[in-house]
Amino acid sequence: MKKNIINGLLMLATGVFAVSCADYNVTDDFTAEPDPTITEPYKDLAPVKSYIDRSKNPNMSLGVTLKVTDYNKQALAHAAAMTNFDNLAFGTSLMSGKIVNAKGVMNFLDMKDLLDHVEEIGGDVFGSPIVANANQADEWLNTLTAPIEIAVDPIQDKYVDYTTMETFTGTAKKGKPSIVKNYDGTENALKLPKRSKVYIVEDFDIDLLGTYTVTFYAKVDKDETVVCTFSDNKIQEGKGDKLYELKKGKWVKVVVEATPAEGATAGYLMVEGNLNSDVYIKNVSVVHTPDNHRPQTAQELNDTLNYALNAWCDGLMKINAGRIKSFDLIDEALDTKAELENGMLDLKHSTEKIFWQDVFGSENYAKAVSDAAIKAFTNRNGDPAQLKFFISETGLADQKRFESLKYWIGVWDAKGAKIDGINAKLNLSYSEDAATQAETVAAFDKLLENLVSTGKLIRLSNFDITYKDATGANVSAKDITEEQRQKLADFYAYVIKSYMSKIPSDKQAGLCKGNMVDTSDPVGLWSVDSNSKDWVRTATYKAFCDALSGN
Repeated sequence: MKKNIINGLLMLATGVFAVSCADYNVTDDFTAEPDPTITEPYKDLAPVKSYIDRSKNPNMSLGVTLKVTDYNKQALAHAAAMTNFDNLAFGTSLMSGKIVNAKGVMNFLDMKDLLDHVEEIGGDVFGSPIVANANQADEWLNTLTAPIEIAVDPIQDKYVDYTTMETFTGTAKKGKPSIVKNYDGTENALKLPKRSKVYIVEDFDIDLLGTYTVTFYAKVDKDETVVCTFSDNKIQEGKGDKLYELKKGKWVKVVVEATPAEGATAGYLMVEGNLNSDVYIKNVSVVHTPDNHRPQTAQELNDTLNYALNAWCDGLMKINAGRIKSFDLIDEALDTKAELENGMLDLKHSTEKIFWQDVFGSENYAKAVSDAAIKAFTNRNGDPAQLKFFISETGLADQKRFESLKYWIGVWDAKGAKIDGINAKLNLSYSEDAATQAETVAAFDKLLENLVSTGKLIRLSNFDITYKDATGANVSAKDITEEQRQKLADFYAYVIKSYMSKIPSDKQAGLCKGNMVDTSDPVGLWSVDSNSKDWVRTATYKAFCDALSGN
């Protein structure tokens, strides 16, 4: 019978107790041993982290990624993580996109609960990326960097006086408008026949961002309503056309507030909808107010982003209070295709979102971020001598991506950024096809060799290995055989041993498991019993223990 972790059972140093999630808040002399009463075939294995020979590998650390909400429940995942791993990572959960709202209000409640508890029980946390291109507080950054409101004066675009005209020369989409001389005994007027569609003013430039006021005087023989279209934009009220009322027998001032339709190129106002009466127009005026905003200047954007960066770092480090000492500084900065003149991959850039490198500059933003984070960490009771910053990146088994990251780290180092290590995100699969597996192993070995060449601390994260059959199809957790599980476990062991043997001891920042338990893929140290839902140790659990001990 396989060894299971029973949901809700924890061992404290003072003895074995059955406790519920709600009861679990004892922190004195904490150890989170899973319940040991169910045996075989791995009953004699100790917690995974205990197999690391700290005398030979004093810097080696075994981490795992969790959701903040799962950890704060202090249930099964919490117990397994605290028992078997040295440190915890929380992915995007502690990034600004999950913490800062559009108004810049920062909600650190979950993070505070987490860190307070971790501190009480002697745990350790690896910090989420301080800045990135994704999972940032985009609404807040957009609000801060929005165009600045300025004072503007209205502009007279056109004035048409039909009282002085002899002939109508404008555009009629329907009907035959004409000038009626001495309409009211003294002045001429433009006549719009019933059911016509006539541009009563046109041929003026349009400002697509401006707001327009078109004013005209109209008179009818019977009460009437008309509708208006301004530069391809039919004026609406609610779900229907806005009706402009004209009372018979007197000149009525009609005021049309409008904006041009997106993409419109011609300035005009068309009047239509007069089903009962001819409409007479005396004069038309077009005035617009230009958009009263201007983009922030480069210096203003720089100042704004500096404020945002310092506010975020200060809020983060205030809650942290020196407890998290290692952070990803920058996450996944490299573009996948765009190249520099030297052939290296460029950083990601955007015209749709605010990217830190677009404002601070690609060469300078790592220093700006590290300076702000160091200052905040120090001001909030952190010891700067203990602070470590990593650059996290994916796809580094690709030689060009690795060389590009190494190039950019060199640039940032030269600019004075604090960069202590590289957090290489793995994307590994075991393949039953021998040639494919040989290529995977060779690529991983080369990755380690490349990472060592940087002279930086090296951390490997996203350490989940999927299983593929000889055709390249994924084998699911529910379908994997014991023989296949053992092959997968052997590859896990190979990766761990390779890391510990090829990365110098003083450069080892550890491995971080992506998932403790199987997902749809057999990636876990535990599988899940289909009936009891208990966690069951797999061959991968034993592989971790053996590899970490050097066996």
